[in-house]
Amino acid sequence: MKKLLSAALISMALFLFAGIASAHVTVRPAEVSQGSYEVFAVRVPSETSGTTTKVIEVRVPDGVEVLRIEPKPGWTYELTKGEGDKITAIKWTAEGKGLEVTEFTEFRFQGKVGADATELNWKAYQTYADGSKVDWVEASDGQHPASVTVVNAGAGGSNQGHGASVGTTTQQPADQAGGQEEKAATAGSNSVDRGMAIAALALGVIAVIIALVRKPRKA
Repeated sequence: MKKLLSAALISMALFLFAGIASAHVTVRPAEVSQGSYEVFAVRVPSETSGTTTKVIEVRVPDGVEVLRIEPKPGWTYELTKGEGDKITAIKWTAEGKGLEVTEFTEFRFQGKVGADATELNWKAYQTYADGSKVDWVEASDGQHPASVTVVNAGAGGSNQGHGASVGTTTQQPADQAGGQEEKAATAGSNSVDRGMAIAALALGVIAVIIALVRKPRKA
């Protein structure tokens, strides 16, 4: 009987923690508007024990024009460009040992969403110090899904004319992106809080069940 209860407890724990443990490379914000200027954040957890994350490469979807890259201490970046000098990929490489299995980090860049974009599919490639590699390129129901940003209609015409002046092009998009960045950071914080709350609840339920199982029977 106790063995069955123990097996049930383990199954419950795995079920409750499945959503927390299945971390993967994601790009935020999760939703944007056509024609908007955004600060995108690539969140990278290191998930392989005994080694570290050394390189992360993100392919830029056709619906995004990358404008600026935020420097990150301890990491260098390399840009791949295509037709018309458009940035098609960004690769960050750790100067030191990289990310441990208990760590994560974020890489940020500013970009403009295309006026006719419908969905942004971010393919990412994570390379570890031991040479192993994880390609985050699959559909959302895959083991290694690519991060997807939903694009809403409505803002395509609000940014027309930014190319008329260098001052307007560099200053106004950065200001607009700042608000989006703050919203993305808040959303990420709320997600972490929810995860911690679920974990605490799961531990409490498991502790109660274990206490009941181990409660001595009266003679």
